[in-house]
Amino acid sequence: MTSPPPPAFLTAAKDLLGPKGWTDDPEKLSAASTPWRGTYQGETPFIARPASTQEAAAFVKLCAAHRVAMTPQGGNTGLVDGGTPHGEVCVSMTRMNAVREVDPFNNSMVIEAGATLVAAQETAEKANRLFPLALGSQGTATLGGLISTNAGGVAVLRYGMMRDLILGLEVVLPSGQIWDGLSGLRKNNTGYDLKHLFAGAEGTLGLITAATFKLFPKVQRATGWVVVETAEDVVKLLALVRDHAGDSVTSFEIIPANAVSMVVADIPGTRDPLPANAEWRVLIEISQPRAEQAEALLAAALEAGAEAGLVQDAAIAASETQAKAFWNIRETIPLSKRAYGTALNQDISVPISRIPAFIAACNANVRKLVPPADFVIFGHVGDGNLHYSVVEPAGASTPVLKQHEAAVTRTVFDTVMEFGGSISAEHGVGRLKRDELARLRPPAATDAMRAIKKALDPLNIMNPGRVVDV
Repeated sequence: MTSPPPPAFLTAAKDLLGPKGWTDDPEKLSAASTPWRGTYQGETPFIARPASTQEAAAFVKLCAAHRVAMTPQGGNTGLVDGGTPHGEVCVSMTRMNAVREVDPFNNSMVIEAGATLVAAQETAEKANRLFPLALGSQGTATLGGLISTNAGGVAVLRYGMMRDLILGLEVVLPSGQIWDGLSGLRKNNTGYDLKHLFAGAEGTLGLITAATFKLFPKVQRATGWVVVETAEDVVKLLALVRDHAGDSVTSFEIIPANAVSMVVADIPGTRDPLPANAEWRVLIEISQPRAEQAEALLAAALEAGAEAGLVQDAAIAASETQAKAFWNIRETIPLSKRAYGTALNQDISVPISRIPAFIAACNANVRKLVPPADFVIFGHVGDGNLHYSVVEPAGASTPVLKQHEAAVTRTVFDTVMEFGGSISAEHGVGRLKRDELARLRPPAATDAMRAIKKALDPLNIMNPGRVVDV
């Protein structure tokens, strides 16, 4: 736990930020210190709410002068204890939410870090453009937080991670200096590409205040719900669909049958689009300039998949409402897992070709520790990212999973590494995975990360204890 800031700092911070720029209200402090899942509790004595880059820079400089640690926070939707303060001053970016510029001819926009993802999507829509990042918490998650964790979402297969959507950044460095890197250039070969250093750093190297993002032409989507027998068939179907539709495949999501049953039982008004005994479902989305193009590509791919014995049954959404119903099943899986009670959730990735073997091996390894364990495994198979959850066996009279949590987690991580994967695919590292990552990654990588951290933040005031321990 970080030491509390001195009274002189708090007095100076209140004077600097003004009455709207800070709070020490106990309810707001508690809310900022409690992640949305409520799985652990943090603590903060003070919330700073800067309204401009200059104000943020002055506050960071004040923190450096008093050696006060800070935790930047956006929508507080993180999953790895990266944005929850543990004694640090909380820096909320939600007042900095302005759209600074939209350039449809350059296909770019400049937006401040406290704006929500939905606000970015709507800004692009008004300019007849597309900002493709999409995920379940998009109404609350802020752009600064999504950059800091290098968020993924459901369209990585076509558009890439958040890092791939950034053209430039504006960052307050730990010294209080402002780096204005808000370039709209797509070609700029002038040395180290600093924006990629801050993206994914989880606030440990600086305070992101604004970003220049790529925009894309608007598209029409065709959405399919597919019944598949095995994980091997899912991977083969992905290759077949991409052979037919190329890079117009926007999403390719794997969903187990037990997750569909779980959602239908837990969420009123949902139903299984295609009830079947097969083990897997696939949610496919193809994007094209015109709807009929997307539907034709998807239909041809599914027909070829059926002829190859990979598709057992399939339905193409006949309306936007039906497409949303398909997606609603996928997006409510994380909430519906509560029906199982305890769930040990991991966000991992492995090479796409090795997904079937990984699932079989990891399930077997976990069951050596907890023989009756059940699994809910779903995610973005198109980019190798699985949300791998070990859950209490259905109908168990006595919970057995929690007492094996550490051993199960280590077993999953070790199996991931054996298959050439990553123990954090899109949620980040934070505090929860910091030590395990240090154990698993090459020492040279840890040494390089520590060197970067110490060079940019020698006082260790920027979100200390996250990502890498110095």
